[in-house]
Parts: sequence; C-alpha cells; structure tokens
Amino acid sequence: MSRDIVITNARLLGRDAVDIRVSGQQIVSVEPTGATTASAADRESGRDADLVIDGSGLIALPGLVDLGAHLRQPGLEQVETVTSASQAAALGGFTAVHALPDTDPVADTAGNVELVHRLGLDAGYVDVRPIGAVTVGMRCDRLAEIGAMAHSTAQVRVFSDSETGITDPLLLRRALEYVKPFAGVIAQHAQDPLLTKDAEMNEGELSSRLGLHGWPAVAEASVIARDVLLADHVGARLHVRHVSAKGSVDVLRWAKQRGIDVTADVTPHHLALTEELIAGYDPRYKVNPPLRAQADVEALHEGLADGTIDAIATDHAPQPPEAKECEWAHAEPGMLGLQTALHVAQAALVDTGVLSWGDLARVLSSAPAAIAGDAEQGQQLTADAIANLVLVDPLGSTTLQRDDIASLSWNSPWLGEQLPGRIVATISRGVPTVLDGSLCTPEAVRTWI
Repeated sequence: MSRDIVITNARLLGRDAVDIRVSGQQIVSVEPTGATTASAADRESGRDADLVIDGSGLIALPGLVDLGAHLRQPGLEQVETVTSASQAAALGGFTAVHALPDTDPVADTAGNVELVHRLGLDAGYVDVRPIGAVTVGMRCDRLAEIGAMAHSTAQVRVFSDSETGITDPLLLRRALEYVKPFAGVIAQHAQDPLLTKDAEMNEGELSSRLGLHGWPAVAEASVIARDVLLADHVGARLHVRHVSAKGSVDVLRWAKQRGIDVTADVTPHHLALTEELIAGYDPRYKVNPPLRAQADVEALHEGLADGTIDAIATDHAPQPPEAKECEWAHAEPGMLGLQTALHVAQAALVDTGVLSWGDLARVLSSAPAAIAGDAEQGQQLTADAIANLVLVDPLGSTTLQRDDIASLSWNSPWLGEQLPGRIVATISRGVPTVLDGSLCTPEAVRTWI
C-alpha cells in the first residue's frame, strides 16, 4: 500500500507557493496554494495523507545530486561507510550520490561496483551510483572492465580515475572511444603531475611567502585543453571534475563555444574559500586541487552563472584524525562536503545574488543528473515526477557541531561556523529521510518503504 505525503504552502524554486502531494514514489499533483477545488482543500487539510508538512516559509527544490564523493567503503570503513555518507547526504538535501572508485579494492570490476551499489540500497537514504575506474587499479596503464561495469546491475555510466587522473593521452583517447557507444562519460581530474610535483598550495606570492611548494594553475588548464581536444577528435563526452582556476574556466568557455561536448563541475569550497586561509597552516584547508586566489573564485562564480561550469559537486573526502591533525606537509588533502554543500552554496551564490534558487537547483540537481545520465534524478517537481525533493528554510541557519556530523570523520572547515539556511526535510523516492531537520532512523526509513 502506498504512503501519501502532503506539503502545503511551499515556494517552488523560491517562487510561487504550491501544495505538493506525493503518493508512493511519485508526485501526483503540484497546485497553487489556495486552489478552491475540493481535492485541493483535502490536500491542504491533509485529511487523507499519512504525513503533512507545513511548508510555510520553505523553498521546495528537487533532491540534490552529487557527482563525486569519496565514500571510502570498502577498505576504509573506520573513516566512512556508504551508510554514514548516505546519512550525511540526506541531511544535506541529497537524494543521489555518485561514489568515486578510490576504494580498496578499487571499483574497477563489475563485482566491485555492484558491491557499492548494494551497500547503497541497503542503507536506503539516497541512491548511491558507483563511478567505475577507467584503468585497472587506477594505475593508468590499461583499461579496466568498462563494458562489464556498464552492463552490470549498477549500470555505471560515469568513469573516472578519481584524483589520480589519466595522464596518458592515448589511454584517455581509448577510454573516450570505449564509452561513446553507451553514452558514458569520462570524468577527469585535470592535473599535470610533473608541474605539480611536491606541490602544497596554489602557486603565487603567498606560497613564496609561506615557503610552500607552489601548484601552478596552468597545471590544470593545460590538461583540460588537451582533454577537450581529444574529446572533440573522438566525438565523445568529457566531464572535468572540480575546476578551480580562472584559466581553466577560460579553456572550458572556448571549448563550449566550439561545440565540444564537455561539462564541468566546481566544489562548494572552491566557490567560498581562498588561499589566504592557508596562512595559518590549518590542514583542514588542504585540498586537491588547492584553494586559489580571489580572482579565481570570482571567475568560478562567473563561469557557473553563465553555464561554462555546469554543476556543483562536493568532492566529499573524509579523512581520519591523524591525516589532518598534523603538520601541513604531512596532511592528506580533502574535506567533508555532503552535509554543508547547500548551505555553502547559498552563502556564496544565492545570498550574494550570483544565482537564484532556480539556478541553484540546476547546478546541484538537474545538471549533475543529466551529466550522469540519470533520468530518475534531477526531475522538475511536477506531477508524475519521482518524489525526490528537499525543503529548505532560507532564513534559518545551521551551526555544524561535531555531534551533528553524520560522517564518521569531522574534517570540515565549517565546524562550529554558522551557515545560512536550514534543511527541514529530505524526501527520497517518496520516503522521508530527514524530517524537521533531523535524520530519520533506519527503522523509520524501512517502515515507510
């Protein structure tokens, strides 16, 4: 028997107030609040619903879709599990997360991606979509079982060698050719390993002053230039992960103007933070690629606003305490992102007027779903759509405390900081995973299903 949810008086994409009715996994109606029909009155009163949510003052968005998160399982379950990451994602308003393949063992076979997929189904909070490795063991010497992963029960469509990247242009060309027939996409981390050897932060005046090895922005842009030309030559799809610098945005804009089939994403932290924070040598700010200068951040904002950059992706990277509570040189890169992405994006983009709430839904939901070829996510909130949605209080605030973090790690730069917005509810395929700002228990999720 299907379960019904009624949401009243929520502002759809931050605009007009609507009443949304969900039955089972599907949205069955979206009508203007105050409709005079008897059926609308019933929906407003909630007399025939299992759950009624008062959406007054809340914004309704499609469920968020993350194009790249390090879920760490299998292999590093003490740092993160698929379940803990899924819970963090639900608290962040996500209904789908794409799991990067840098696990142990690497997700480079049909069996390995199916394991991650099953773990996501068992957790039940979000759709977990495995990303398959492009090369065996991500060692960049021979192609992995791309076809087998694509035809597995996980139905993999996104392939990446995570933060390793594919440095061999011939191997990248072959991978692009391989995924083309089934509309797959190669998601590339753009980094020239020779130009970034021993690099610790963005190359510039600050790196010289701090005595840290510089990471030149051209090491990213030059690889993007090579890769878009290869994608154009093959006629295949390329996705560039976590763009961080102005020069990279310029290359992507040039490529799109030429009609090359390339997409790109940027992380919330590259939209909100700059290299100046590294002056304190706090390892929480060590990421890959590194935080850049203010001019780069402004270029990223502009690129996201004009469509040069298509999506925001968290690059959620939990690390154990010993990897962050140490000297800068020995710290591992990465920070948490799933639980704070929407808040950081609101602060950096919506509250500053760079994007509207509708634009934010595009870059955090519909665009990443389209890039990943996932037709069941990122849908507009209309009748007959799958019920993936999040309700946000834009005037509320969230202060992330250590006990509030669902992840098994706590390497967040926003720990203890007040962020704008409060995620009131997340509904994944018609199942409430977050209600009144709190995570629903696994038992409650299973009972609702």
